[in-house]
Amino acid sequence: MGRRRSIVTDTLGLLLAALVTAANVQDSVAGTRLLDQVAPVHPGLRKVRVDGGYRKHLVEHAATLGIDMQVVEPAPGARGFTPPPKRWAVERTNGWLMLHRHLARDYETLPARSKTMIHSAMADLMARCLTGEAAIS
Repeated sequence: MGRRRSIVTDTLGLLLAALVTAANVQDSVAGTRLLDQVAPVHPGLRKVRVDGGYRKHLVEHAATLGIDMQVVEPAPGARGFTPPPKRWAVERTNGWLMLHRHLARDYETLPARSKTMIHSAMADLMARCLTGEAAIS
């Protein structure tokens, strides 16, 4: 069974929250859970940008938590994968996480283990930034 990884990052691309669900869980359901998880831990979170897979009721749910959710659409006429500039931080973080072998494929059987691997990979990335080490070995 496949897994869906959803993350919330700050503008620098540092992980604020992660959620791992079954692949058949809709974006709006996972988004609701993720917002409920991140809102109490990060009360200063005021604006979130998401892709077009999120529905109106999720935008309304975010508003009840005091979060302004903006659905970012691709630029008109864009071809292929062209993330909007404001969402690039999340896409860059996903790219960083995929450099870790255990996250490149779905090796873990439990969602909690997959989430732990995300946190472990992010801790490694942050330690590398602090020490100035560039390459992932």
